[in-house]
Amino acid sequence: MASYSGNIFMVVAPSGAGKSSLVNALLEQNPTMVLSISCTTRTPRPGEEDKKHYRFVSTQDFQAMRDRDDMLEWAEVHGNFYGTPRDRVQETLTAGSDIILEIDWQGARQVRTHYPEAVGIFILPPSIDALADRLKNRGQDSPQVIARRLLAAGGEMAHASDCEYVIINQEFSTALSQLGQIVAATRLRYTTQESRHADLFTQLGIRKIPSTPTL
Repeated sequence: MASYSGNIFMVVAPSGAGKSSLVNALLEQNPTMVLSISCTTRTPRPGEEDKKHYRFVSTQDFQAMRDRDDMLEWAEVHGNFYGTPRDRVQETLTAGSDIILEIDWQGARQVRTHYPEAVGIFILPPSIDALADRLKNRGQDSPQVIARRLLAAGGEMAHASDCEYVIINQEFSTALSQLGQIVAATRLRYTTQESRHADLFTQLGIRKIPSTPTL
């Protein structure tokens, strides 16, 4: 049985697929969930705040944290470094709370080496044209950056099969409902229920029976 009772939800998507909007709406519906604040070396976009959207750090500071093994995962994406601080994730899980990571496919693979039961959720756009429109309409990136993100999107979406769940974000309300359903179902997994209700399971004489090896 795991030594923690919280769940990790990894939300993966190409830039512009609506990942952040869905995560923010999910957090409003689930106030007990914790958002992992990633570190990044990129400059803040308009409206972004330090330690709210990201922890904005210098390349030198990021590399120092990485070298101290303070990062649960890290990657270089579009010329910038991104990473997940290890301590916040472990503290949240140990406290019995669920944590959600906005992450790329490389980071998700690294997280799984430490937390195999982490739940991967890939957000897809309804089409490449829709993805291009969303990147242009949000007005945060130059045409050159948008072109680079679109070029990278195909390779990123090829890793959707790494995740247990895939949501096609065509209608926002539908995608949000599906995301909430995944969270609700995960909280009912045997391992989570056993951790969160250990006394009840003991009282009822419930224990997981090891599977019988196939000859």
